[in-house]
Amino acid sequence: MVLMYSGHVDETGWRTSGEGRALWAASTPAATFLQIAEHCNRAQFNALIGTSYPGIVISDRWNGYEHLDPERRQVCWSHIRRDFRRHADGLGEQKTFGEQGFELTGRVFAAWRAYQHTHHDRQRLGAEIAPIQSQLRQLLEAASPKKARNRWHRRFANNLLKVWPALWTFTTIDGVEPTNNPAERALRAPVIHRKVSLGTQSHSGERFAERALSAAATCRQQQRSLFTYLSELLTAHTRDDPFPALT
Repeated sequence: MVLMYSGHVDETGWRTSGEGRALWAASTPAATFLQIAEHCNRAQFNALIGTSYPGIVISDRWNGYEHLDPERRQVCWSHIRRDFRRHADGLGEQKTFGEQGFELTGRVFAAWRAYQHTHHDRQRLGAEIAPIQSQLRQLLEAASPKKARNRWHRRFANNLLKVWPALWTFTTIDGVEPTNNPAERALRAPVIHRKVSLGTQSHSGERFAERALSAAATCRQQQRSLFTYLSELLTAHTRDDPFPALT
């Protein structure tokens, strides 16, 4: 069993004075950090976590993460499962491909739930995943050549083959899970806030919003009172004391 830091990353849209922005979320087991940025691109992602992040990045398969070493990331299986389900709604070989892939993703999640709730043994998890890996690899490689019959799902198959090691990091690295749910959960409340408030109106408003939303998300994550934390923060500011830490 290997232990390593892991961080969940996701992004969504934001508006400032009617102009498009990106709201980034980076979530670890200890805290959540939200940042409103001008762009949604690789450079902004690198600015968020740094170019030498020592842990595992858990994310979706957005092309802005393609520069990451597949050995040092985990792609989200919930997104993969949804993609296979979409292909299962097609016709012919696409439908067969989607149905077979969807069944395999169900087995992946069944093995993960057994690990979480029953045996807690990564070696056993790896042994249960191994035959699924073999069958999925065979399915993807059969769909990867350029043919008229697989034109609807060939790109998806090749995308998974390209990040193949990143599909299975959760089977060997302790603390890594197969979904990006923590980052997606961290964005839910900010998305609701954005819809209600219509975003922000200035640069200073962006900084206040991202800091307030980060504090709220982290307190929720730590089962800590946001009201108490803000009270301590205001008291420390008034007394010119060090600000209370969230981590």
